[in-house]
Amino acid sequence: MLTVYGCPNTRSTRVVWALEEAGADYEYVPIDLRAGAGLRPDYLALNIGGKVPTLVDSGFVLTESAAICTYIGDRFAQAKLVPLAGTRERASYNQWCYFALSELEQPLWTLAKHRFALPKHYRVPAVLDTARWEFAAAIQVLAAGLGQHSFIVDERFSAADILIGHTLAWARAFELPLEQDNLQTYAARLWDRPALARAKRRERAESGLPD
Repeated sequence: MLTVYGCPNTRSTRVVWALEEAGADYEYVPIDLRAGAGLRPDYLALNIGGKVPTLVDSGFVLTESAAICTYIGDRFAQAKLVPLAGTRERASYNQWCYFALSELEQPLWTLAKHRFALPKHYRVPAVLDTARWEFAAAIQVLAAGLGQHSFIVDERFSAADILIGHTLAWARAFELPLEQDNLQTYAARLWDRPALARAKRRERAESGLPD
């Protein structure tokens, strides 16, 4: 049995989304980050960063959402969430996963840190405009890379789309514009997936929050 440690409205949603796409059985353990649960000694023994998500699979512990989603895709190969290793499609998949983390998500995390996540005396309001500019530049790259395709790799839904779709939802929550028509259609296609709806319900239910 797989165990996911997570918190609603965080990167753990990506992992639960991937598990739901794969039709996997898993246990969900809520970690209330806002109440400091990520800093408990028992949780730090699993994830020294005190963050979510964390995946435990028969004693094997894995952190970082992209690594976990890729692991799920490999472990549940029948779901075809990741292309086969050694193929050009897998290389493209890796490219877009790394882009999602290093270029698309990075300015959003900067916004979050300097709005509310960091202690107040470490926040630098002047960096917010730069982060918005960086995100707009990353969106241009994504729009060009997607073109008129339905999904980001080989016209097939993959865990790279999970990472990107979740990041675009984060941008929407920050009220950042998504002006490109192809990205609007793409984002709506991802957000409408039943597995994502199930993932959100599961996280909220396990955390004792209303649906």
